Order: sequence, then C-alpha cells, then structure tokens
Amino acid sequence: MNKIKFIDYNKNLKNYSRINRNQNNMTKSEWLMRNMILKWNRLWYRFLRQKIIWSFILDFYCSKLRLWIEIDGWYHEEMFDYDQSRESLLLQTWIKIIRYTSYDVEKNLDWVMEDLKTQIREREIELKLNLSSK
Repeated sequence: MNKIKFIDYNKNLKNYSRINRNQNNMTKSEWLMRNMILKWNRLWYRFLRQKIIWSFILDFYCSKLRLWIEIDGWYHEEMFDYDQSRESLLLQTWIKIIRYTSYDVEKNLDWVMEDLKTQIREREIELKLNLSSK
C-alpha cells in the first residue's frame, strides 16, 4: 500500500464542514455515534467528524486506519448514485467504508459498538498485511 501523508481537499467546503461539526447541527444518530462510541478514545483511535477529502465530506474518518464511517439516514435513499460514485473513488485511496443506518445507531447502539470494534481489528490486520507485502 502506498502511504499518502496528505489527501487534498476542496477548501470551499471548509465552512460547510465546520457548520456541520457543530453539536447543534448533528443528527441524533451522528450525536450518538460521536458521543457514545467515538469520543474519549474508547476505540483507541481518533475519528474526525465531517472530514473533507477531495470534494467529499465524510461523517467520521480515522486517518491512521484510513477508515470512513458513514451514517445512512433516510436521505441516503435519494443519493444512492452519488454515494456509490463517492465510495468507488475513495476506495482507490485505500479508504475503507463502514456504513451504519441511523436506525441501527439509535436502536442498536451496543451492536454498532461491537461491530465497529470487530471492523477496526480487521482493518488493523488488513493494513499490516498490506504494509508487510510491500
């Protein structure tokens, strides 16, 4: 795997991203994910909220794991094609995506936490294997 230290981003999205990071503008499921799972290093990795990569804003992103967490709400049904093209472009940079529905985050938070821990362990192994094969 090629190490990329910096992934460029569209600076025009900076304000929009900053506004979305505000606690008052978070959806309930984003708030739960951030405050009940990702905050306080419960998973030993730092996840940034509303991270800009290229011309996309990712819900949560961990640069060390190159891991993107997307919370799919009702509006994602209308954005299926956009989500697919965004995902395929970002996969080219070795960024892995994990998707959870708003429903799962709001109603099955314990399951989301355990699943995310499993996904992180798998990602750690993937990255070690890719780095050692180079």
